[in-house]
Amino acid sequence: MRKTLQCTLGAGALALALQAAPPARAADLEQYIPLPSFRVGPYASSGIPLFDGIIDYLTYVNETQGGINGVRLTWSECETGWLADKGVECYEQMKNGRNGSPTPFFFPLSGPIAAALAERTEQDRIPLVTIGYGITDATAGAVYPYNFPIMANFYSQSSSVVNYIAQLEGGADKLKGKKIVTAYNDSPPGRETIASMKLLAEKYGFEDIQVPIPLPGNEQTAVWRGIRQHKPDYVFLRGWGVMTPVAIKTAVRFGLPAERLIGDIWSASEEDVIPAGASAKGYKAITPNPSGTDFPVLQGIRKAVVDAGKSSLRDKNSFGSVFYNSGVMQGILMVEALRKTQEKYGVKALNGEEARWGFENLSLDEPRIAALGATGLLQPLEVTCDDHEGGGSVRVQQWDGQKWTVVSDWVVAERDLLRPLIDAGAARHAKEKGIAPRDCGRPL
Repeated sequence: MRKTLQCTLGAGALALALQAAPPARAADLEQYIPLPSFRVGPYASSGIPLFDGIIDYLTYVNETQGGINGVRLTWSECETGWLADKGVECYEQMKNGRNGSPTPFFFPLSGPIAAALAERTEQDRIPLVTIGYGITDATAGAVYPYNFPIMANFYSQSSSVVNYIAQLEGGADKLKGKKIVTAYNDSPPGRETIASMKLLAEKYGFEDIQVPIPLPGNEQTAVWRGIRQHKPDYVFLRGWGVMTPVAIKTAVRFGLPAERLIGDIWSASEEDVIPAGASAKGYKAITPNPSGTDFPVLQGIRKAVVDAGKSSLRDKNSFGSVFYNSGVMQGILMVEALRKTQEKYGVKALNGEEARWGFENLSLDEPRIAALGATGLLQPLEVTCDDHEGGGSVRVQQWDGQKWTVVSDWVVAERDLLRPLIDAGAARHAKEKGIAPRDCGRPL
């Protein structure tokens, strides 16, 4: 805190300020961050590198910057197994903070946990932050003040896939008459893109074919036999866990080229393609955070954390993987939201109500992203009261049999087209729950 004052005050004013300021409490100089991890269970192969990436980035900030303006970051993990009931238990254990430091936000890292906590976190005034999943309608911050589906909600993901297909075909007008199958995990999150794909099909004239895949997806022969009969031009694959490699292998076995399969964010990791073996070569998927180690922030983490023996990383081969980089990206969002919050509330440990302001004013432009060493890893973001997504872009990567290669620039969703769907859903929710929408400068 004194170091910050020295940068902004003259010597006389500084002396008066230091005399007037109360001594800093230890808790004020530590910011607690809860981490509801899933390192065991059916999705552990994804959760382990993801949380290693988050922790390594938080460690990197502590080691290279002394924390956020002198406020060091602390954290604890609570094992959820990705399960809703365990996630709720972890939230209740973590929501009151640690050692005098409040809890500023909660990243559930699980669709079922996010759904189970949506109302509870709002009552507790703690931002619930979901990246690439969660409640799409929560993009409307006027109705969902503490829910943030930042970066790429489900509607944006589907729109980005359609826009990428249009690029491959030589223009949006070439989509007319094409057949696009959405093969989705048969769950509430899996069904989230049905409405957006219907709207996009109406605009562009492609045939929208929806095919559910029963969970957990260990056997999909009947599903892909049926998809083959449709003779699709492209398949938008919305899997999770074991479902994705089984889908890829089965699709290829039925004669569908891997190049015509495009996975969503949760079908875009090494863990999704390596088990599929040779069948996965050529497979594509969208991602908000590409794999790779050439990003300056990754090089900084390697030097200050991994090589220094301070890493949480258990498998060094996971460094730079899709899920490890996802963890780094989410760590960046955590830190930058807190940094923004400090601008309004001061250099101290922050609570959820304060951090909500930080998220609603989070702005990351290209120069700031470059300063973070994350150009190409992180998309520009502009989160507001009205717009809790703030991004809406993805990149497309392709598996060459050994590694992912990025094959597109940022593909931008048609958010203006999709927003009426979101507003209508948010308005229904407000009516059902008796919520008076906030004034965010634009009526629903």
